[in-house]
Amino acid sequence: MNVYFSCSLTGGRQDQRIYGQIVDHLVALGHTVPTAHLASPDIMKLERIEEPHQIYQRDIAWIRACDVLIAEVSTPSHGVGYEVAFALGLGKPVLCCYLDGAAVSKMITGNDSPGMVVRAYRAESEVLKLVDDFLEPTADL
Repeated sequence: MNVYFSCSLTGGRQDQRIYGQIVDHLVALGHTVPTAHLASPDIMKLERIEEPHQIYQRDIAWIRACDVLIAEVSTPSHGVGYEVAFALGLGKPVLCCYLDGAAVSKMITGNDSPGMVVRAYRAESEVLKLVDDFLEPTADL
C-alpha cells in the first residue's frame, strides 16, 4: 500500500521519535512511504535545499498517488492540516493520531468527514496498533 505519512516540521520536532517509529513500522510491513524522510532528524536541513513550490508540487503529487494518509497531529502544523484536508477532498482514508492530552485543533478532532479517523494514544506502544487497525480495512487497496 502507498501510505503518505504527515507530521509537523516547522511547527516543532519534539515528536520526531514517534514519527520514526510509525514510519519504520510501515516500511517493515512492506508499505511504500514516499514521505519516510520526514521522520529523519535531519529533515529540516534536507527541506531547505528545495524551493517551497517544489515541495508543494511534490507533496501534492504524492498525496494524489497515495492509498491512505496517516498524520501524527500532536504538534500543531498548518501543513499537516492542509494535507489532511486535501486528502479528504480526494476521498482518501485519513488517520489522525495524537498523544492523549495534546492540544489538537477541533478542526481535526471534530471532523466527521467520510474516511476520517481520529484516535488518541496514551503510550508510544499504542500508536502502532492504531496504525495497524486503521490499515486493516483498507488492505485490499
